[in-house]
Amino acid sequence: MASGPTGAVELCERVKKRKCGAERREMLPRNTTTTTSNSTRNGNNTREDVSSPSPYILPTVLVLFLLLLIIGLLAWYFLRYQLMSKISFGSFRWLKNQRKAVVTTVDKKIPNGILEEQEQQTVVLLPRSPSASKTYFPLPVDQLEEEYRLRSADDGKLFREEYNSLPGGNAQGTYEEASKDENKEKNRYPNILPYDHSRVVLTRLDGSPCSDYVNASYVDGYTEKNKFIAAQGPKEDTVADFWRMIWEQKVATVVMLTNLKERKEDKCYQYWPDQGCWTYGNVRVAVEDFTVLVDYTIRKFCVQYQASDAAKTPRLVTQLHFTSWPDFGVPFSPIGMLKFLKKVKAVNPPFAGPIVVHCSAGVGRTGTFIVIDAMIDMTHAEKKVDVFGFVSKIREQRSQLIQTDMQYSFIYQALLEYYLYGDTELDVSSLEGHLHKLHNTFATGDRVGLEEEFKKLTNMRIMKENMRTGNLPANMKKNRVLQIIPYDFNRVILSMRRGQEFTDYINASFIDGYRQKDYFIATQGPLLHTVEDFWRMVWEWKCHSIVMLTELQEREQDKCCQYWPTEDSITYGDYTVELKGDTLCETFSLRDLVLTFVPEKQTRVIRHFHFHGWPEIGIPAEGKGMIDIIASVQRQQQQSGNHPIVVHCSAGAGRTGTFIALSNILERVKAEGLLDVFQTVKSLRMQRPHMVQTVEQYDFCYRVVQDFVDIFSDYANFK
Repeated sequence: MASGPTGAVELCERVKKRKCGAERREMLPRNTTTTTSNSTRNGNNTREDVSSPSPYILPTVLVLFLLLLIIGLLAWYFLRYQLMSKISFGSFRWLKNQRKAVVTTVDKKIPNGILEEQEQQTVVLLPRSPSASKTYFPLPVDQLEEEYRLRSADDGKLFREEYNSLPGGNAQGTYEEASKDENKEKNRYPNILPYDHSRVVLTRLDGSPCSDYVNASYVDGYTEKNKFIAAQGPKEDTVADFWRMIWEQKVATVVMLTNLKERKEDKCYQYWPDQGCWTYGNVRVAVEDFTVLVDYTIRKFCVQYQASDAAKTPRLVTQLHFTSWPDFGVPFSPIGMLKFLKKVKAVNPPFAGPIVVHCSAGVGRTGTFIVIDAMIDMTHAEKKVDVFGFVSKIREQRSQLIQTDMQYSFIYQALLEYYLYGDTELDVSSLEGHLHKLHNTFATGDRVGLEEEFKKLTNMRIMKENMRTGNLPANMKKNRVLQIIPYDFNRVILSMRRGQEFTDYINASFIDGYRQKDYFIATQGPLLHTVEDFWRMVWEWKCHSIVMLTELQEREQDKCCQYWPTEDSITYGDYTVELKGDTLCETFSLRDLVLTFVPEKQTRVIRHFHFHGWPEIGIPAEGKGMIDIIASVQRQQQQSGNHPIVVHCSAGAGRTGTFIALSNILERVKAEGLLDVFQTVKSLRMQRPHMVQTVEQYDFCYRVVQDFVDIFSDYANFK
């Protein structure tokens, strides 16, 4: 096909010849166009046609030109697609030969868990123009808050720009050992490999020249060289190498940042026994102890190398397994990660070998953890952070550490959290002194320390954009207080009734416990028209304990609809509630209720704890009653299977939040001898607005812990 200007002229000539021939055959009407009649009349056909072309010609030329343009674009796109496919699936060697100073992931918006960790999928890396790179200088910590706000604006545009300017790795680094045919199968992902110059080298086993290879790299801390070993999650056939590395490198602490399976995909092979002992190669691993907490699990192993001549002296290895990193993205809040990091620092002995850190690929979450650790150390030493500089430096040791801009911005979020609120954790032995400091008063009688601490909590932003369901017109009438509405991300969802929209909503939020996620359901006191929904929630979520912290009426105002019978039974829709027993304890009533789901005639025993003596304004006169009811609820939970505990006052925030905060705080005091009232309440407020509503309620949390310590003096000597 002719193309360009020449083709267009030839086409015009052909069109003209056809038209002239048509005129001679008189197949067109005499006045078909003004041009034809005028040119015939003037006797100057050729010149007139050239200077005033027919309206048929120009559209035809334009259409042909557009078709040619589209064909050209399609051809270019097809060639580019083939090139991309080669890069992503078959050209790792080509990438190695073409090493550029700057490489990055193709799509920064894909959340962590896809880019970092899909079985046998390579991370797509493309060379980037050096002109895209930009240098970012260290940031004083007192500018962190403003800088975080600026960089988070416009959906994190400046964070993406900063992340995209990072060098991808070491331009002179080689992967010769990792690329050997004998070692290829040891790599979980074919393009996440350790550099030769920084890889962990194992002792070679007799007769096996490639037995010194493991997919792991030394990575520096803030000032400490080779503080960490960044490793992939072991595969089934590399577990023995993994434990041999732990033994040879004198590792005492292993940090695990992935779950074994995520989205039904294998992310890491379970390299430890659940109980008893197991031998991996020459290393015997025995379980000594384990503790399950809401964000992480701690496992302690006795590890012993069994040599041919004699067994070596056993060592203690502690694994800290962070379980709250979601399948996609990053943790919702950095609070759990900072608590976890502090525990890692406390557990690792001073003269141990490197800390092994791994996720699945050993670059995304692994890098995030290492950078947060180093930058917190830097804030103490220099009062500034240099995230860009530090990531650039450690990528020289293992490429692609920090895999998404979401992880990169999460580092800043964690550092800001640490800078704004610091370490508020206390040993119970120092509680009395801390309380004295908080209650120091000036002549005016203001509780300066306590007021200041609580003010930080009230300054937290309420995320109204995450309350869409509760603010729907059909659901508004189900809310007792319009300011206290559950967040969409953790609201309790009921089963939708057939043919009835909006029947899945109730004003209730799942709240984490000390050891278990979604351990509590914080809800409002039922309204007359939401009592059936309340019992439907109790039934569907298999609850066995209800804690009520309000009276039905307070100051001559209705605070809660009575949702249980005074005697015999009462039916609400599909549910019948029968009173089986009513006992008055020292500070609370204990009711035994039988809940029946009428359509299926199934029943369940519910224990109802109704606390008395907590006024709407103010706090209980003393803390012992609260300690007693919390202990009774915990005993009931152990007997009934630890399903969610329903807790409510009137609006489901102030007294409800205080009860849940105290339950979590006292549980930790018993288990660890530690407490953190500030972060406990802050975490609750991130899960439901206005939890622990007043400074009096906040102060009450401290006072109840002090009462607990005084009553159970064994805990006063915790160190």
